[in-house]
Amino acid sequence: MAKAKTVYICSVCGYESPKWFGKCPGCGEWNTMNEEMQNSSNSSTNEIGKSAVNHVMALNDITEDVEKRIHTNIKEFDRVLGGGIVLGSLTLISGDPGIGKSTILLQACESLGKTNKILYVSGEESATQIKMRANRLNVTTNNLLILPETDVSAIIEVIKQEKPNIVIIDSIQTMVYEEISSSAGSVTQVRECTNIFMHAAKGLGIPIFVVGHVNKDGGIAGPKVLEHIVDTVLYFEGEKNYSYRILRGVKNRFGSTNEIGVFEMTSEGLKEVINPSLMMISGRPKNASGTCVACVMEGSRPILAEVQGLVCATGFGTPRRMSTGFDYNRMSMLIAVLEKKAGYYFNNMDAYINVVGGMKLDEPAADLTVALSLVSSLKEKAVDEKIIAFGEVGLAGEIRAVNHCEQRVSEALRLGFEKCIIPFHNYKSLSKQLKIDIEIVPVRTIREAFSALDE
Repeated sequence: MAKAKTVYICSVCGYESPKWFGKCPGCGEWNTMNEEMQNSSNSSTNEIGKSAVNHVMALNDITEDVEKRIHTNIKEFDRVLGGGIVLGSLTLISGDPGIGKSTILLQACESLGKTNKILYVSGEESATQIKMRANRLNVTTNNLLILPETDVSAIIEVIKQEKPNIVIIDSIQTMVYEEISSSAGSVTQVRECTNIFMHAAKGLGIPIFVVGHVNKDGGIAGPKVLEHIVDTVLYFEGEKNYSYRILRGVKNRFGSTNEIGVFEMTSEGLKEVINPSLMMISGRPKNASGTCVACVMEGSRPILAEVQGLVCATGFGTPRRMSTGFDYNRMSMLIAVLEKKAGYYFNNMDAYINVVGGMKLDEPAADLTVALSLVSSLKEKAVDEKIIAFGEVGLAGEIRAVNHCEQRVSEALRLGFEKCIIPFHNYKSLSKQLKIDIEIVPVRTIREAFSALDE
């Protein structure tokens, strides 16, 4: 029997050391080195490698059939995956507890089960619990096999015997490889079990979905190397107080990493939100100061979001600044630019920014919208509800060009907006027909943008 050795592994970055450190030499985090027992022989990565024979192939001899995709018929899910499920791929779906990871996979089984054999491996729920959840989600396919098991070796044997077309592992933190003495959910177990499933997916040509939990900091529980092993990493985002969920692609070897899918959590499971822009701007107040609409790009999709600003006299010596859904430091920078370059003073005013619907605007194109909402609240003057604005604001008060301008304007036109304030340098790239269909106001500076509101 191989002799076990003691190593210390960082739970954040996966750094290994034969001795304990208070501070990880790899990532610099404190108190993250955990003791693990490892065997000096028997590598788990060879467990599945024997099941497939690799051949050297010329590039011109490889056909594109190896990337044939399986469609889930959940359009928002397929969009984030890059057009569907790729054969032999390993996909990690992560998110907060109860956000909808298992729900969306079980819902996808209803459509996938019409033409595919699916193996659902659960290490957290019994077969009866999964059946109850399937009844609530109206999943009735006969091609769904349930396996309550945590032993990776036993799961691999079942995969070889049943030969399913798709495998779902829920969750990776409950899986155990017996050759490793550490407990389930440890860094070593998570990494080695994922490695085994990766070899199974590649060797047998079966797409495997792995559900992963997140820690208190929002990162995937386990070493960062886990994200490097898998082909695709999807994050479920959402606030507890909102029913909307955003599925975001963080890594994708078979598609774009900027796409998002929007869902609404209901009593019958997750429902697709086909038109997120309409959902985000619905219920806008009319003739109210401090509100303006932004258009940001999420992958190839333009999304409209309402930005609300509130400026009021401070009751303290230092004005308060608060931002929800928009970067706090960038908000402070915009206030400084408004004071220095436009003559709007906030030195004795509290300022608040909120993006309605739980959206997070990380794109600089939202700068102009935030600035307009702050000034609108400061002057108690409403921005017309048919106006949309976007553009990056520089420190000199200039409005800089943004990408995908035509797509943004087209989305605004489709949703009924009549006037669009854009950066001057984007105006020439717009089509003539678009300039006819909607009023375009190109601006060079913040002052020009404020003047355009009165025209």
